[in-house]
Amino acid sequence: MIKNCLFAVALLSLALAGGCAKGGNGAVPTIMVSSNGISTLYPTESLTITATTTDPVNAPVTWSLTGPGALTPVTPATNPATAVYLAPSSPSSQVTISAAFTSNASVSDSLDLGVVDITTAVTPSNPTLNVGTGLTQQFTAVAEPDRAPQNFTWTCTANGVPCANFHQDSNVSSLAYYKAEDSCGNNCVTITAASTLDPTGCSANPKNCTTAQASLVASRVNGTYAFQFSGYDGNNKAIAVIGSFTATNGSIASGAEEVLTASGPSTQNPIPITGGSYTPTSSDPNNSNNAGVLTLTLPSGVYPKQFQVVLDGAGDIGMIESDGHGTGSGSAHKSSPGLFNGATDQTYAFGFTGVDSSGKRIGYVGILPLNGSGMIVNGQVDGNDGGTTNTYSSVTGAYAADSNISGLWHVTNLALNSSLTLDFDFFVASAANSKTNPLTLFAVSTDAVDATHPAVSGTMVLQDSTLAPFSNASLTGNSVSALTGVNGANTNVSLTLGTTDGKGNFSGSFDQNNAGTILSSVAFPIGMGTSNYTYAASGTAGRYTINMLGNPGAKTVVPPLPFVLYASGANRGFLLDQSASVIAGTMYAQGKNALLGGSELPGTYAVATTNSGTSGVDPIAANLLFTFSNAGSCTSSCVNGTLYDTANPAGVTLAGANPGYSLMEYGNGTVALTAPSTQNYVIYVIDTSGTCSLENPACLVQGFLMMDVDAANPNASIISAQQ
Repeated sequence: MIKNCLFAVALLSLALAGGCAKGGNGAVPTIMVSSNGISTLYPTESLTITATTTDPVNAPVTWSLTGPGALTPVTPATNPATAVYLAPSSPSSQVTISAAFTSNASVSDSLDLGVVDITTAVTPSNPTLNVGTGLTQQFTAVAEPDRAPQNFTWTCTANGVPCANFHQDSNVSSLAYYKAEDSCGNNCVTITAASTLDPTGCSANPKNCTTAQASLVASRVNGTYAFQFSGYDGNNKAIAVIGSFTATNGSIASGAEEVLTASGPSTQNPIPITGGSYTPTSSDPNNSNNAGVLTLTLPSGVYPKQFQVVLDGAGDIGMIESDGHGTGSGSAHKSSPGLFNGATDQTYAFGFTGVDSSGKRIGYVGILPLNGSGMIVNGQVDGNDGGTTNTYSSVTGAYAADSNISGLWHVTNLALNSSLTLDFDFFVASAANSKTNPLTLFAVSTDAVDATHPAVSGTMVLQDSTLAPFSNASLTGNSVSALTGVNGANTNVSLTLGTTDGKGNFSGSFDQNNAGTILSSVAFPIGMGTSNYTYAASGTAGRYTINMLGNPGAKTVVPPLPFVLYASGANRGFLLDQSASVIAGTMYAQGKNALLGGSELPGTYAVATTNSGTSGVDPIAANLLFTFSNAGSCTSSCVNGTLYDTANPAGVTLAGANPGYSLMEYGNGTVALTAPSTQNYVIYVIDTSGTCSLENPACLVQGFLMMDVDAANPNASIISAQQ
């Protein structure tokens, strides 16, 4: 069936899918049957088939069909000849469409097609999804193939009986709402969505449906959490906080935190948390399960103490300050302090940012080997203080657990050189530890701020020791880098999608908002010829130099900036540039396996600003909902939700333009909002589930990063979104 394919393609100069001429053995006349690259159909789908001929061109053909369905030649005859195939109502793998010269039946070609059931996926489907009693959770559905009608029949059962309060959206078929008014416990609620073209639904043929399960709980905030926060106080001075608290069904019993101001640590550190609460918001009736207010009971005059928060499917918390005494953002994660006992030889990569004694931005990145006996040995650190850079090797120090507070550790006398030492504390922030979810620590400096000691905070991540010794080959694959720096009083932020080839070459594209100057989808070449987009291992411990940003396509070429990267694993780690912008950030391994499309994105995302580069940043938190339409427009809106910020602490409706969002095959795209105001964002996917393809909604986007790309906003920030 394909032996003459190359000849036919060369002769016709066409890139058509399907078989090639039979019976010609390379001689004219020829015929090619094609379907515009489509080989799999869903039941009742129609598809136009084309028969292209030579010698003569547009010759009359005779069509034939083997297998179920119906084939109807288009009349009057078209040039070239076409026919419409209508798939049967049931799956079939035995469909062959043939066409032959009417004048010479020996010259023919055929095309094999398959008819498959429509497969559906429902989000959120996180197995740890909890729904608070009396609260509402939105669910979305998508159908595969993407061409299939996005129309669904929903079901909801609690312990096998219909749910007490569940309904499908009256305008958007792929959207449904569940309110937790059932009496059951763990994984007792099952929610499915079947294509309206599938008469058997999900229950009779569950292999074609990805279902969502939920547990009903008294409160989603339950257990021990570690948190970090950074921003600006009521005087627009930098502030950072790390801490831990324990909650029981939304009631906070106890905890402790450490506050770092621009002038140094609080004299009250560690500050006791003697109570508090999590209260779900009533202002988001469609997704009250995912938003609320977190309040901490602290000594008089200590802030921040109240946060507007959003929860993702796993129960992690994004938070922005809402007590009127400053602005900033952070996150809280379920914590298992026992995962770090200090008795194991482990190396941590880290990234810290903050301000020096004169208020200039400063950053540190590095690796700290902890020897399991309370000592840090042979560490490496790079610093950038307002454009003054230094590299420190053979860094040493000591670490020890706090004698009173579980999960709190102290690092002392971290000697960068003979005259400069740093001290900092950290809380254990992880509830799991694996290569894909490594142990994470939240850190803040404890030195009095002076000419040599800055105020910094950040994150430490366990390095993947299986990659040692780190070389160029250790970085092979795709990554997304989230970068934040300053340009005078404004921010300089970027998202970069890059590919490292294991040989020192770096390629990809990036978006940047540099104090309102926007660079959109700038492609940068691999490191060959005159290009200087390269990376190189510096030693074997995980330190790299890598060139990013710039603008190679500008009329006057802007060369890339040199960055230092300390890797925590393959294609992930902490970045710091060498310029006065002090651009710092995190490189994430992009967890996708193949191509992406718009149908992989639908779902409800907990959205929150990650950090504020300047006091001019307006931190936001939001429930962001994506629904999918393949009809070229959105029935209601493909983007909506509820947004919280300083101006709208009670929340305001968030709505998207039409079509609202796009997602390109390599994981970057756009989001356009019309409410509460016109805003334009770029998004970069960092986390997926399943094996991705343009026609596979079983691959679902779990998380992405956002960045404002409006020229009117000179203080953009990086925003994290997680299902």
